[in-house]
Amino acid sequence: MPMKTFAELTEREVLTLAITGEEEDSRIYQTFADSVRDAYPHSAALFDGMAEEERSHRGMLYDLYRKKFGEHLPPIRREDVKGFLKRRPIWLTKNLSVEKMRQEAEIMEMQAYRFYDKAAAQTLDVSVRELLHTLAEAERGHERRAGELADANLGGDAKAEEEKTRRRMFVLQYVQPGLAGLMDGSVSTLAPLFAAAFATQNNWETFLVGLAASIGAGISMGFAEALSDDGSLTGRGTPWMRGLICGLMTTVGGIGHTMPYLVPDSMPNAFMVATSIAAVIVLIELWAIAWIRARFMDTPFLQAAFQVVLGGVLVFLTGILIGSA
Repeated sequence: MPMKTFAELTEREVLTLAITGEEEDSRIYQTFADSVRDAYPHSAALFDGMAEEERSHRGMLYDLYRKKFGEHLPPIRREDVKGFLKRRPIWLTKNLSVEKMRQEAEIMEMQAYRFYDKAAAQTLDVSVRELLHTLAEAERGHERRAGELADANLGGDAKAEEEKTRRRMFVLQYVQPGLAGLMDGSVSTLAPLFAAAFATQNNWETFLVGLAASIGAGISMGFAEALSDDGSLTGRGTPWMRGLICGLMTTVGGIGHTMPYLVPDSMPNAFMVATSIAAVIVLIELWAIAWIRARFMDTPFLQAAFQVVLGGVLVFLTGILIGSA
């Protein structure tokens, strides 16, 4: 079927698009509700309410359609109309955060309002125009309705409870794999890096060892994290995202104290300059790890600092002792 402009649509086609649009929107809102029901029950109630309203609108439209045109809907889709409103595929909406879902709902309602308003303006049939105007006003109110439903379902303790859940999910899905990678990259690469540094006294060769150790550790940790579990039971998110975060942070942790060994060997005291800078960076990395643990893992800062610094110093000294042997 060749694409049509909106002005070329018949009243039958306009009603058909409205019916299928309301049906699709109700499915999207229901998908939102089902995907967050366990973790965010109050937000699920919000989307349940919006899905029910869309089903009600579909019923009103279809009743009018049957009276005027019968049971059969013509085969026209959103994609057949130039510049017509678009919806995310259902599979993509499942990956949105709760806040993004609410924002998506507001955009959908605004687009629906504009559709009904424009359709009413070009419709000649009085009963059709009246219904489209009614639905346009309803959809315009729905932009506020999302906020009203949020206030009704997310007030007081409910909002605090969902915020606590959101923070816990953020820690599980992003902070934990990132912290694990940063700790591994910052600490485990110390021994090979400083062993190579004190064994060779050559900055460029030390840099190559550190680079290889950092990238290798990043790949290894990324795969280990991704394969640890699929996240369906633990709520830790998608495996590929956790693996990517963990792998990148592992590499970053190792690269940080490797970069100083790019100091040219031709410089006076090049080895001591690079090693001194690397040691300072190691302290900064360990301090950052302690801060993250205190900030997100509810570990007292001094306790976290002692544990991380102690482990880092032991690995650091191990590398120096082996490299100096």
